[in-house]
Amino acid sequence: MPSALESPEGGEEDILRYEEVKDNAVSPMDLSELLKEGTKESHDRAENTQFVKDFLKGRIKKELFKLATVALYFTYSALEEEMDRNKDNPVFAPLYFPVELHRREALAKDLKYFYGEDWKEKIQCSEATQQYVDRIHHVGQHEPELLVAHAYTRYMGDLSGGQVLKKVAQRALKLPSTEEGIQFYVFDNISNAQQFKQLYRARMNALDLDKNTKERIVEEANKAFRFNMQVFDELDKIGRSLAEEAQDGGFPVHDGKGDIRKCPYYADKLGAASPSCPFHAAVGLARQPLVQLVLAACMAVAAGAAAWYIL
Repeated sequence: MPSALESPEGGEEDILRYEEVKDNAVSPMDLSELLKEGTKESHDRAENTQFVKDFLKGRIKKELFKLATVALYFTYSALEEEMDRNKDNPVFAPLYFPVELHRREALAKDLKYFYGEDWKEKIQCSEATQQYVDRIHHVGQHEPELLVAHAYTRYMGDLSGGQVLKKVAQRALKLPSTEEGIQFYVFDNISNAQQFKQLYRARMNALDLDKNTKERIVEEANKAFRFNMQVFDELDKIGRSLAEEAQDGGFPVHDGKGDIRKCPYYADKLGAASPSCPFHAAVGLARQPLVQLVLAACMAVAAGAAAWYIL
């Protein structure tokens, strides 16, 4: 199949093809429209998961970003394996754009950047990701027409909101301007994302599918969103268990709650003899009646001085 951005003869035909796609009227019964409307609620829920909201605000720990990249690697490895398997199947072939879209190799570069040369030995597929992967393999091998739903959900999102996440990650994680670590978001073989998405939707709409199959594809796309949300929730739980990153003096802020051994000033960490946290010590001292009396007297004096100054 010719590349989406390259015509058999090359030259200006690429632009003409894009213009033709842009001028085509869209019907409410077109698969692209059915998917857009039928997954709107799922899309909104996915965008409002805690993981995604934190990510968009730049609150993403590097370790968590690495784990998210691992999840994507296993997901796209499965998806692209099944796409390769069905590249000649008429129910999917028109959407086969390996040069433009495939992400597995880009993700491998990101994992090499984060984990080193032996990255394959350091990663493993999480439980939520494995469920997603299993579903993709089932679809590719038994219901290939539903593979459209998974490709649409992932790649169209990568070419849209994914480009926002790329900038957020680069800034929040202080990644190199050479785009190392975020190759997943870089589509070198797509010169215009908006035009490519128009072409992709036109290809979807041209698939020879009956009404029942279109409805099944929409249902599968909603399942794909749910699988993604399960991965997001899994990452969010992992994120809450990760130690807070260092602040100011190199220690995370401690609020006096939880295990005292997690206090950055814990005696064992500082080599002191007494295993006490200054926060807990200060709270305990403040509870002494005599200390409370002294504090109250000091507050009264301070209030009187302030009133005098204002007058």
